[in-house]
Amino acid sequence: MRGARSLRQLLARPGIVVAPGAYDAVSARLVERAGFEAVYIGSYATAASRLGAPDAGLVGLREMADHAAAIVGAVERIPVVADAENGFGPPTTAWRTVQEFERAGVAGVHIEDHEFGKHLAVRGRVLAKAEMAEKIRAAVEARRDPDFVVIARTDAGWLEGGGGLEDAVDRLRAYAAAGADLVFPAGVPSAAIAGVRDRLPAPICAVGSPGATVARDEAYGIKLVLHYALTLYAAYRAVRDTLAEFRVGGDVDALRAARLVTEPEFDEFIGFGRIEALARRHGLS
Repeated sequence: MRGARSLRQLLARPGIVVAPGAYDAVSARLVERAGFEAVYIGSYATAASRLGAPDAGLVGLREMADHAAAIVGAVERIPVVADAENGFGPPTTAWRTVQEFERAGVAGVHIEDHEFGKHLAVRGRVLAKAEMAEKIRAAVEARRDPDFVVIARTDAGWLEGGGGLEDAVDRLRAYAAAGADLVFPAGVPSAAIAGVRDRLPAPICAVGSPGATVARDEAYGIKLVLHYALTLYAAYRAVRDTLAEFRVGGDVDALRAARLVTEPEFDEFIGFGRIEALARRHGLS
């Protein structure tokens, strides 16, 4: 089972839920094959893999929802958590955003209060607390499946122009009161989250921060940890180094042993056998 109920069940169990980020369908399937219980698709990886562009507000709702649908289609048993940015507009647009991600088969989304400045060395803009709470209220009301998970994210704790950790706590309390299932103090190190977790009235979502391990994040009180760029960075490094080596040596055979999988292994992974079985079943062989 991989839908919203599955995610709810994971979150209701003791212990932390780890969701490595996927950047495309292949990486999502690898996350599942590696044995993780959930997979994440964020705007950082989507902007990079789909547009070859930075995560600076350039990805739209349709692109994010379509990319998330491809991730959902690539996995069989685990739920997908998706980045819904700032809802892509006011509460009315956030309403549609939730329904588009639900239609894509996503189990839950996070919606953030930043308006501009994420990942940029500029002064950011954070939505007023009351306006963001109303957006969360609209997102919660929009879901058709009551198990669909709405995560409220604040960037106030780290964004230049935000109010710092105390502002983040205050905002997340308001967002939880508006109906958010989890709260997400983005950019706040796990150790700092540990110091305020008793003041947060909902389970905590966080990104994996430098120096933290899964065990440490769990001890700090984090329920859902997102490693948004794990597979993206791994793939970038592997492809970069493979191409550089091939450019210098020009010898594919030399690469095979050290850097490449075999065609039969990849064909098995990607599912040729399943399609061949279907073809035989339906008289096409």
